Amino acid sequence: MNRLTVAAVLLATFASTSSVAQEAYPSRPITMVVPFPAGGPSDVVARIVAERMRSSLGQPVVVENVTGAGGTIALRRVFQSAPDGYTLVIGNWATHVGATATFRVAYDITKDFDPIAMLAIAPLWLVGANSIPAEDLKGLIAWLKANPGNVAAGTAGTGSLAHLSCIYFQNRTGTQFKLVPYRGGGQAVQDLVAGVIHLQCGVDASSTRSLVQGGKIKAFAVMRGTRWSLAPEVPTVDEAGLPGFYVGSWNSLWVRHSTPKAVIDRLNAAVVESLADPAVGGKLVELGQDVPPRSQQTPEALSAYHKAEMDKWLPIMKAENIKPRPQ
Repeated sequence: MNRLTVAAVLLATFASTSSVAQEAYPSRPITMVVPFPAGGPSDVVARIVAERMRSSLGQPVVVENVTGAGGTIALRRVFQSAPDGYTLVIGNWATHVGATATFRVAYDITKDFDPIAMLAIAPLWLVGANSIPAEDLKGLIAWLKANPGNVAAGTAGTGSLAHLSCIYFQNRTGTQFKLVPYRGGGQAVQDLVAGVIHLQCGVDASSTRSLVQGGKIKAFAVMRGTRWSLAPEVPTVDEAGLPGFYVGSWNSLWVRHSTPKAVIDRLNAAVVESLADPAVGGKLVELGQDVPPRSQQTPEALSAYHKAEMDKWLPIMKAENIKPRPQ
């Protein structure tokens, strides 16, 4: 056998082996990294979807919690992983928007990760203490304008979505009020119920629904264009008089950049199949999450959504002089 023949045989063997390896994906367990502690909304969403993806992919999808530094430690780990589709990461506003301005990191969030699919979107709303005399959003805005500087709004800390939602609200309505940073949203909600503070923007609706429906606090509007099925009595911001004032809490799935398109397509198909399962949808609804429409479950739709979020929030963070700190 001459050299040309040997080369041809080796090339054919390599091509065949590569094809088989590509067709075999996944041939071992996949790790889904969650940048937040176990038991939180992102973790629960990840586990619900990961369990169903197992039956689609034929391999376990193991959830691993890697916490710290606003999710950037987890993102760094995935950034340093091989682009082979065996290490995925959950991304949301905190990791893929907020952290880009509040932490100094080695990766580029817009270039070093490829989108797979949006997993779930949770409604947020604008809530107030019962001491506020207004009963609707227009009345709230009028009351705030009549009391500039005398109203306090609680946030989950500087640079958080709750903080920036309040700034966004002030910019849109021409109102002024004091921002009170808390270490987390839970304590802020407690002080809202107690009347220590007056207002909160961008509050997770599922965790405060019982307080609203129990008459402990007021919900002025859901911060999106459709009403929430679990609290249909609360109007949208469009209906309440502040059209387009949308703020969303979302969870999505990403992979290291340069992962083969065939692998991304395989993962996306597994997510789409999972979200179409009524059992998965039911669990997400119970959690207070909405399954995104099928048209929003593509990698392209997630990429466009992420770009829109960056375009909306980064200028606000820059105007607030929010600067990155070392990881």
